[in-house]
Amino acid sequence: MAAKGNASRDIVSRDQWAAQIAALDGTQGASRPRRTPITVGRIVDAALQLVEAEGFDALTMRRIAAALQATPGALYAHVRDKAQLDDLLIGELCSRVTLPAPDPARWRVQAIDVCRQLRDQYLRYPGISRAALEGTPHSLDALRIFEGLLAILLAAGVSPQSAAWAIDGAFQYVGAYSLVRLRRHPGEDTEGRVVDRAEIIERFTMLPPDRFPNSVAFAREVTSGEGHDRFDFTLEQLLRGLTPQIEGHHEHRQVT
Repeated sequence: MAAKGNASRDIVSRDQWAAQIAALDGTQGASRPRRTPITVGRIVDAALQLVEAEGFDALTMRRIAAALQATPGALYAHVRDKAQLDDLLIGELCSRVTLPAPDPARWRVQAIDVCRQLRDQYLRYPGISRAALEGTPHSLDALRIFEGLLAILLAAGVSPQSAAWAIDGAFQYVGAYSLVRLRRHPGEDTEGRVVDRAEIIERFTMLPPDRFPNSVAFAREVTSGEGHDRFDFTLEQLLRGLTPQIEGHHEHRQVT
């Protein structure tokens, strides 16, 4: 009977027992944290991280799902297909481009700067500009850049059609330049071996002058350019082809 009496003193009250059970449930819940919900934003972020690390060719819905510890089906509930994902990615990159207030005195500089910003975003994510080249971006962020460039050119007095066509050409060039630069790094031969400029010039001068007279004579000019010099040159020439109609500017002024 004494043993029984001692055991009874170890029995907790009903309320204490319930509190212990509640605390146990809380501990178990904490050990199994809830998964972060899948959202369009998380899908885009995961996709860009993958492209930045491995290139655009590595991008698949299955790879993104794995990165988010989800099933591909969970992604398709938010993104219809790969084409829509590509559009979202280009839209995200376009949203990072800063647009200036149009200044007619600096319109070429402003337009080239916008294109440079877009180029740098494309180059940060190798191969992603292919998504812009293979389909027309439909996001409002992409349209925002078009609207910004259109405002810059119209403020300078460029006719609406000339401005629109020039912007289209600029977009295509930025996308193609970013893609080609990825595949053909300056200073590398066809097998990826590093070649300095002096050797490239020497290769040109080794050509038979009777068949390649200009390439031999202007080897230094043909191989010239550092960084993005050629990018700036090409866009500058494209924009110089536009003829601002300052005297008729009132007919083409931007809509505010």
